Amino acid sequence: MSVGADGVAWGPGRRLLAAGAAHRFHVLGRTKVEIARELGMSRFAVARLLDAAQEQGLVRIEVTAGDDLDHRASEELAAAYGLRRALVAPGAGRPRVASLTAELLTEIVGPDDVLGLAWSRTINEAVDALTSLPPCTVVQLCGAYSLPWRSDTSAETVARVGALCGGPTFPIYAPLVLPDDQTARTLREQPGVADAFGRFADLTVAVISVGAWSPEHSTVHDVLDEEERTALGERGVVGEVVALPFDADGRVLDVDLARRVLAIDEAALRAVPEVIVLVSEPARARAADALLRSGLASTLVTDAATTTALRETARPGQVVERRAGS
Repeated sequence: MSVGADGVAWGPGRRLLAAGAAHRFHVLGRTKVEIARELGMSRFAVARLLDAAQEQGLVRIEVTAGDDLDHRASEELAAAYGLRRALVAPGAGRPRVASLTAELLTEIVGPDDVLGLAWSRTINEAVDALTSLPPCTVVQLCGAYSLPWRSDTSAETVARVGALCGGPTFPIYAPLVLPDDQTARTLREQPGVADAFGRFADLTVAVISVGAWSPEHSTVHDVLDEEERTALGERGVVGEVVALPFDADGRVLDVDLARRVLAIDEAALRAVPEVIVLVSEPARARAADALLRSGLASTLVTDAATTTALRETARPGQVVERRAGS
């Protein structure tokens, strides 16, 4: 039998009394005055009993944001990178991140929003997980990835969201990576492509993902020839976002690739009020850390496995303040 700090023995009778008071207070929401009246005690005696019950371990308080969300890891990650929010799904895998992303978009996107979507497998799965969305405007942020084994393109992703919400869509029916900057400039002026680019300034929410500069972790990396991949790696490229290559400090590099892609540029992306970045693979942690430190993102959606990798490789103290057009 334990003895409390006040010297009173905590036998079964006192434990039962304390548990009854705690249940009334924490579960039923009754006030200390109401509990005192029910138990025939003073309000001050009830207060002491409730404090003692917690000290004795009779009361266990558990806080959860739901089985699909680790709220402690989410808060720590958001604080480390100065984000508006971070959502960390327990476990590992794209489906968890995609599901959280779909729920977040359903929660925050309204009929007056202009939603921009890049393409990635995770974004594609998030769109598949959407069950409803207000009739917002949907804009494609980059051209189609030209890999022979990919049949699902960013234009199709935008079309699916448009069909779901019933709002206007602005797809880009053109390749993402072009042979030279002149071709890119010409295509940006073509009807359809120009319409999509013209809506970038109106974006209120953008959903993008991070690619690491290695095989199978960046679609852009895999469509370039070996010589260009190596040259960009030697320039310090660690990752890309909407085909814009960036270094270990998150700086978008002024290289030829950045000028011959059909995609939103860095300044326009930084001007978007809500930029949601998706990362669902630990192998992309180094690239994700660099991008998050650049201040480009406002929201991160990731999983526990990637969060662990971020903690091991990150330099979150060196976060750049997010400024439009910087």
